[in-house]
Amino acid sequence: MQHGQPGAGSGRLRRPMSTAASEPSRPLVRGPALRRALIAGARRVIARRETLDRINVFPVPDGDTGSNLAFTLGGVLAGALSRRSRGVGELLQRVGEDAVDGARGNSGAILAQFLAGVAEAAGNARALDAAALAQAVRAGAASARQALSEPREGTILSVIGAFAEGLDAGPAGNPGDWFRRALERSRQALADTPRQLPVLARVGVVDAGAQGFVDLLEGIQDFIASGAVDAAGVADEGPAGLEAAEAHGELADGDPDHRWCSECLLVGEDMDRAALRAAVTAMGASCVVLAGNRRRLRLHAHVADPGALFELAAGFGRVEGAKADDMQAQARTAAGAVGVAVITDSAADLPEALMQRYNIHMVPARVNFGERDYLDKVGLSTAAFYEMLRREPLLPRTSQPPPGDFRRQFEFLLSHHPHLVYVGLSRAVSGTLQAGEAAAQRTDPARAHVFDTGNASCGQGLLVLRAAELAAAGAEATEILAELSRLKPLTRTWALARDVRHAVRGGRVPAWAGPLAEWLGLTPMARIRDDGRLKVVGGLFGRARIPERFAAYVARRCRHGQRYRAIVGHCDAPADGEALLAALCDRLDIAEGWLLETGSAIGAHAGPGALVCSLQPVAARPGA
Repeated sequence: MQHGQPGAGSGRLRRPMSTAASEPSRPLVRGPALRRALIAGARRVIARRETLDRINVFPVPDGDTGSNLAFTLGGVLAGALSRRSRGVGELLQRVGEDAVDGARGNSGAILAQFLAGVAEAAGNARALDAAALAQAVRAGAASARQALSEPREGTILSVIGAFAEGLDAGPAGNPGDWFRRALERSRQALADTPRQLPVLARVGVVDAGAQGFVDLLEGIQDFIASGAVDAAGVADEGPAGLEAAEAHGELADGDPDHRWCSECLLVGEDMDRAALRAAVTAMGASCVVLAGNRRRLRLHAHVADPGALFELAAGFGRVEGAKADDMQAQARTAAGAVGVAVITDSAADLPEALMQRYNIHMVPARVNFGERDYLDKVGLSTAAFYEMLRREPLLPRTSQPPPGDFRRQFEFLLSHHPHLVYVGLSRAVSGTLQAGEAAAQRTDPARAHVFDTGNASCGQGLLVLRAAELAAAGAEATEILAELSRLKPLTRTWALARDVRHAVRGGRVPAWAGPLAEWLGLTPMARIRDDGRLKVVGGLFGRARIPERFAAYVARRCRHGQRYRAIVGHCDAPADGEALLAALCDRLDIAEGWLLETGSAIGAHAGPGALVCSLQPVAARPGA
C-alpha cells in the first residue's frame, strides 16, 4: 500500500532487510495493512449505498445494487475484518468465505466470487509482494468471470478486469503510485460502461455494480494515502461464539417462550451495554450473551419472537447479521428417526400447522425496508410485513438468503439425517435455488439434494408438503425426488393483482400500465409457466365478484373428475381469500384446501389485495 517506517503496529507496507547487497528491497503487503485497507474500502461502499441504488438500471432496474453490496460487505466487516489474522492468506480466506456466505444480489455475488478467487490464489502466504498480489487479483477476476454463464462487458466484471490489468503493469517506484495507476484504469473502465451497455447510455448513468467496485478501490486508496481508518471499533469478537455455545445448554424443545436462538451484531456509538442487557432480560429472554465493546456488540438470546428482539436492539445501534434458529424444530430433528429431512425457503407458503406437523425446516429470505433488514417470516411476521407495507413510504425489497444460511441448516440436518431434500423457489425468478446449490456443494453434495419446483408461493408449498409426507412415511431421497418430478408439471399456480400501482412502483410493470388498468377497471391475472416464470394471461374487467370470477377462470383450465389439493393465499385480504377458496370448492373436487396469508415473496411485488391459488392432483397411490 504505501511505504511506512518499520515499527510496532504500523500496519503498512514494509521493506524487509536485504540478505545480500545486490538483492532489491521488495515492498510487501502484510495482514494488518490489508485488513485496514479493506475496512476502509468496505465502509466507503456502505456509505455510498443510496447513490448506487439510485443509478441501478442493469440487469434489472430494481434499485438495490447499493444495498446488496452494502449487505455483502457488511457481513465481511462483521466477520473476517472484525478480528486479526496470522497473515494475508488467512485474512483473504476468511474474507472470501464471509463474502460468499453473505452475498446479496448479482453484483454482491460477483464481488464475493472475485474475493474468493483472490483468496484461493494467495494460498497460505504470510505476505504478498507486488507480483504475487497482481497474480492473485488476476485469478480473482478470472474466477468472477467464470462464475457467470453469460458474462457481459460494461458491468462490474469490466472494472475488475481493468484493475487486474493495471496491477499487472507492476510497481514502477512507489507502491502507492502503482495502486493509483490501477485505480485509474478501473475508473476509465467505469466511464466506458455506458458505451458498452446501451441501457446505461439511455439513462445517462454508469453501471451501479461497476461504480461500487471503484468505490471499494477508492476507499482503499484513501487508506493508502493517509493510513487513516478507525479500526478501534473493529473488535475481536472471537469469544462471542464460545460464550453463546456455553450458554445454550440443552435445546429448549418444550419452551415456546424461548423457541428461537437469535443473534445479531450491533454497531453504534457509545452503546449502553448494561441498559441493553436489562431491556433484553425484561422481555423474558434467556441465555443472553453480550460480547464486544461499546461500539460493536454481538447479541445472543433465546426468545419467543426474534422480530421483537431485533426491534429492541435497533434502539441501541444498527442491527447487522441477524439470524434466528428454530430450536423446537432442531429438537424434533435430533429426536426423530426420519431418514430424509425436508427443508424449503420462505418463498413457499404453507400453513404453519403443517410445517410443524412434518417438521419442515425453512431458510428465510431477507426483507428490506430502507435501512432495516428483516428475516422473512422469522424476524418479520407476515402480518407485520403487511402492516409495514401499508404504513411505510419506502418500497420493500426482497433478496435471496445467502449460501451461509443454507449451509448452517444443511450441516445441522445432515448431522441427524442420512439425507436432506431442499424444495426450492423457481430458479427462473430468483437466485435462492443457486444459493442452496452452493451450500449443498460445500456441505455434502451426495447427501444434500436440491429440487427446483419451477413454482413459488402456494404451488411451492404444495410440493414441499408432498415431500414432507413421503419423508414421514419412510421414503428415501430418490423416491421423494422422483415423486416431486412427477408432480412438478401438474402443480399449477395462478395469481391476480387488485392494484397494479404497487408493481409499477417496483418497476416490474411499465409506468403506463397503471393508469390504463385503472381506467379500464382491469384486474390482471397471471400464471406460473412451465419454465418457472410468471406470465400475464388475461384480466377481469370491473370490480364486482373478483374472487368468484377468478375461481371460474381457474376451474375452466382444470380437468374435471380429478381430485385436487388447493392452497389459496391472500395479501392482507382474508375475505377475498375465503371467497376464492369457497368458489373453487364449488367448481372443483377439492379433497383438501387451505387458506393462508402469503409472505413477502408475493406481497412485496403484487401488493395488498393480491390473490394466489395453487392446485395439485391428489396422489393416487399409497402414501398420499
